[in-house]
Amino acid sequence: MTSSGAARSGDRLIHIDALRGFALLGILAVNMALFSSGYAFTGIADPNFSSFTDNAVEWAVYLLFTMKFYLLFSFLFGYSFTLQLDSAQRNGRPFKPAFLRRLAALFVLGVAHAVLLFPGDILSTYAILGLILLAVRNIRPRTAIVLAGVLTVGTTAIVVLAGLSGAVTADPAAALVEGQRATEALRGAPSEVIAEHVRTLPWILGTLAVQGPLAFTSFLIGLAVGKIKALGDLGRHERVLRMLQWVGLPVGLSGSLVFASFGGTHNTLATAVGYATAPLLTAAYVATMLRVFSSPRAWVLTEFLAAGGRLALTNYLLQSLVCALIFTGLGAGVIGQMSPGVVLLMTFAVFFAQIILSYIWLRLFRYGPVEWLLRAVTYATWRPRSARRLPSAA
Repeated sequence: MTSSGAARSGDRLIHIDALRGFALLGILAVNMALFSSGYAFTGIADPNFSSFTDNAVEWAVYLLFTMKFYLLFSFLFGYSFTLQLDSAQRNGRPFKPAFLRRLAALFVLGVAHAVLLFPGDILSTYAILGLILLAVRNIRPRTAIVLAGVLTVGTTAIVVLAGLSGAVTADPAAALVEGQRATEALRGAPSEVIAEHVRTLPWILGTLAVQGPLAFTSFLIGLAVGKIKALGDLGRHERVLRMLQWVGLPVGLSGSLVFASFGGTHNTLATAVGYATAPLLTAAYVATMLRVFSSPRAWVLTEFLAAGGRLALTNYLLQSLVCALIFTGLGAGVIGQMSPGVVLLMTFAVFFAQIILSYIWLRLFRYGPVEWLLRAVTYATWRPRSARRLPSAA
């Protein structure tokens, strides 16, 4: 633990990596639930799983995970942007060309991810929003926070109006037919699975329209926090972290309770409540986990989560590969056959395995395979520092 209250590993802040590792758990919980059902993008709940236990598990996922963890990843994207900007300035490198190459690589990865594995990809959305972040990189921290608040309020208002007008209400009969068709397609041969993914590529535009505004608000908050270097000295901000917990947990959980209890993303007005309060619950998650990671008693948890976080992009894509091999015709094809409870247990098992494997990988290598490739594109060199970890001097 450094004197500033921020544990470091080399030039990295280990608690930021650990926070990114924690975010991977929430992302997996949401995405594995989506992978497991052909009704995920129809606007209705899967009719095959309607028991009390099934509904309780779905409710818990909505309450604790849905709409919170992609905001956490988005916050970390904005924060990491400031670290990359500072690094370029310190080393006298032009920042804009390198960042544009990084965004281009993310977009290509995102489209490939959507076509081959999962139409709910977020990487391509991040790549597009990253262009806007680059354009406003000189914004003042206070202005960024105000703009984030305005975007949150505006987006919530739009969702409320859409709900009241009935413009986005799903036709249950048509959705049922679509869910059955999607289930059979995703259970089919690999060519059928990929064809179904291509058919649902417009979902990327839907992701940009639905998740994009809130993701960008989190970019802005991360940008503001990074500009004032708040996460580099947690000890100085203990009071702020406590305040985020005391405000964010009760307000955020209250909103999430409404969101989960009234249909989650299947209900537009419930989604609006989620839009308004999810950022507060996400902020409370951040504050709580940063305080946990600052405790010497949590060093084992912090070390292992940080390993997963350092390989976040590799792990994110690996999660989709594992889910595709389990649920779609690319592998076992058991989509629609596993209850939400079993799926949630599998989520924790897969996440635990990823964290352990990440820890072992980083004993041998400096970067994850996809992180290395992204760095190679970003810095326009096939060897962006050695990927292999050198043994320490005796």
